Parts: sequence; structure tokens; C-alpha cells
Amino acid sequence: MTYKTMSELLRPQSFALGRLYDLLLMVTGIALITFSAYSRIPLPFTPVPLTAQTLTVLLIGVLYGSKRGAICIVLYIVVGIAGLPVFQGGHFGLDYIIKGATGGYLFGFIAAAFVTGYLAEQGFDRSFWKTFTAMCVGNIIILIFGCSWLAIIGLKNVIVIGALPFIPGDIIKSLFATLLLPTGWKVITALRKK
Repeated sequence: MTYKTMSELLRPQSFALGRLYDLLLMVTGIALITFSAYSRIPLPFTPVPLTAQTLTVLLIGVLYGSKRGAICIVLYIVVGIAGLPVFQGGHFGLDYIIKGATGGYLFGFIAAAFVTGYLAEQGFDRSFWKTFTAMCVGNIIILIFGCSWLAIIGLKNVIVIGALPFIPGDIIKSLFATLLLPTGWKVITALRKK
């Protein structure tokens, strides 16, 4: 049997355990995105801080697959809208998304998780160059959504403040994931054969 994603490979066969596993994936994903949102570095020349969220979101997409990955990000946003302080800096609420500079990035997370998850389902997380390509595509999607939002809320020079400062970090994060994911497949596959 071939598996499309790592989470699918580890999913229990039992219906009840499988549902519990899916729930644990969602809770874990939301917790990881929240944790990565709190690891922020404010930049003086942009209203958008540097966080580890992009890496976390893209890894969730690749590990969970397109549907589960996107659902996890949607649930994360819903939890924040509902009032839990899960957004960067401990923020929460619909106003934060609509009026803040990071709203576009949050919505970009959904699209990026879906696309990177889809690419992983096509085997893009099993070799160096394909994994790097998938991660770069995901980062580009997030930056497009983020810059578009910055323009909608009336900011100027959106590429300069919303994309350029993040490209070096995105490349480093993509390389990290590129080293991690194909190795993860090899290790998990080897352990399952024992």
C-alpha cells in the first residue's frame, strides 16, 4: 500500500482510533502554529513581524495533506476569531484579522497549506529538489496573499514591506524543511518495515 503523506502513513487502521488521531493532528497543528506565532521578531521597517509560522504552516500542509492541512489552518483562524490569543503577539478576534497588517498572511496560510499538501500527495516531499520547490511555492503563495492584503488596507510599497524582508528567512526555512522531509520518509518507512 502506498501512502500519500506522512500523517496518512502513521494513521491507525481502526475507525475510532483514526478519528482520534485526526483530532490529535488538528489540536497539535493549532498548538504548533500558535507557538510559532509567539516566536516573533518585530521589524522596525514593516508592520509584519518575522515569525516561524510560515515554516510551521507549510510543514503542516506537507505532513497532513491538502485537505487536513487546510482544515487545520482554518480551525486555527476560527479559534483566534473566537477569542483565544493564538495570533502573533497574543492577539485574537476578527478585528485583528480585518484591520491588521497580517490578515492576508493568515488567509494565505490556508491556500499555502492546501497547495503544499497537494504537492506532497503527488510525492513532492520525498526528494530534495521537489521538496524545496513545494516549500518555495507555499512561501510565494503566502507572500502574495500578504502583500495583496497590505495593499487593500492602504499601505504603500507592499513588496518592500511585505515580501522582501521575509525572502531570506523563507529560503532558510525551505532548506530546513527540504533536509527534514525526505529524511523523515526514509526513517518512517524503514521503521514500518521492521
